[in-house]
Amino acid sequence: MIVVGTCGFCEARKKYFQDFKSVEVQQSFYRVLQDKTLQKWRDESPEDFIFSIKAFQGITHPSTSPTWRRSNISPSKEVGFLKPTQEVFKYWEITLHEAKILGAKFVLIQLPKGFKESEESFNNAEKFFTQIERGDFEIAVELRGWSEKGIKEFVREFDLIDVTDPLVREPLHVGETNYYRLHGTYEKRKIIYKHKYSQEELQGIAKKVKDWNKKESYVYFNNAYMCEDAKNFIQTLVF
Repeated sequence: MIVVGTCGFCEARKKYFQDFKSVEVQQSFYRVLQDKTLQKWRDESPEDFIFSIKAFQGITHPSTSPTWRRSNISPSKEVGFLKPTQEVFKYWEITLHEAKILGAKFVLIQLPKGFKESEESFNNAEKFFTQIERGDFEIAVELRGWSEKGIKEFVREFDLIDVTDPLVREPLHVGETNYYRLHGTYEKRKIIYKHKYSQEELQGIAKKVKDWNKKESYVYFNNAYMCEDAKNFIQTLVF
């Protein structure tokens, strides 16, 4: 099974629920969302619709990150990088609560480039993942700037789904569920979100996703043309 969606609702929710079978909720990264908002989304969606929720930035991003400018929370210096602090664990509980309301399948942890491939990062992660409640959710992690060896060790040590771009590399975790995020293209290690995927690129992505598929794969577009590209990709999968 291959499921396609976008990172955030790329069109009106009523239409989105008709066009797609899954969404990766982005607002939950920037802000703490109200229960009534999340419940409304769950109630509006089809029964078999699949939610993925992006973990709040207090878990992953330090107070110096520019992403906090869009938040409704003022961060302290004790946030981010999976630090085993009271605040980080509090924000995980908030994310878990939101995921439960949505009936989400996944919780996505997107770590910034500042989360370096280091002993300190592994130590933080070990303390974090051994202490948190996971619930019934699958946890997917996107590591940026790490070596394949480091990523492989990280996701297997902590039983995580390795989130990757199929045009970049094959997933390195051992489970039967794959999770892909397509941000656009890359120039000098910088993401170019204003990239529209060509039909040739979509065909290449489809081939890799099919070749690497074990039980199920989830593909989320996160580029400037994500709505159009995701719909084109669905059609590409048919052929």
